[in-house]
Amino acid sequence: MTSPATAPTIRPVRPEDVPAVVVMVHELAAYERAPEQCHLTDDQLHTALFGPQPALFGHVAVDAADHPVGFALWFLNFSTWAGVHGIYLEDLYVRPDARGSGAGRLLLAALAAICVERGYRRLEWWMINWNPAARFYAAIGATPMDEWTPYRLAGAALRDLAAQATPAPTRPAA
Repeated sequence: MTSPATAPTIRPVRPEDVPAVVVMVHELAAYERAPEQCHLTDDQLHTALFGPQPALFGHVAVDAADHPVGFALWFLNFSTWAGVHGIYLEDLYVRPDARGSGAGRLLLAALAAICVERGYRRLEWWMINWNPAARFYAAIGATPMDEWTPYRLAGAALRDLAAQATPAPTRPAA
C-alpha cells in the first residue's frame, strides 16, 4: 500500500501522456482477455482527446515523477428523464504495481467531483462480470444495475442496418 505522501496525483490527460495511456489501454485489453480486439493507436487517442471537437475526455493518475500509472477515459451521456448530462466512464485502469495506492478511488473521485460541480446526476460504467473490482466499487457505494440489458450493434449488423437508412434530402443551393 502506498502511503499518503506517495499517493498518486490526478490531473487531466496531456498530449504527452497519450503514448502511456495507449499502452495502458492495451494492458487493460490483455487483462480482460481480449488483446486481439484492441487496436487503439496514439494518433487515434490524440485526435479523440485533443482534436477540434473532442468528445472524449481523460484523467491520469501520476506518480511522484509525473509518470502515468492509471487512467480514466470518459465522455458525456444524457438522461432524457433527468434532463441533464452525466459521465460515462469508458475505461478505468490502474497498473498492477500501483494498485492499492488509491489511484482508482482518486480517479473516480475526480469524475464524481466533475459531476457535482457541473450538476450532472450520475457517473456510470460497465464492468466485466468476473472483475474482482466489484468489491471495490461496492465499497465506494456504487451499485450494479441488473434491470437493464446492454445491447451492441457492430460489424456487419451495423453496416446492414446503416444500408437501410433513408438518405437525408439535399437542399437546393441558395
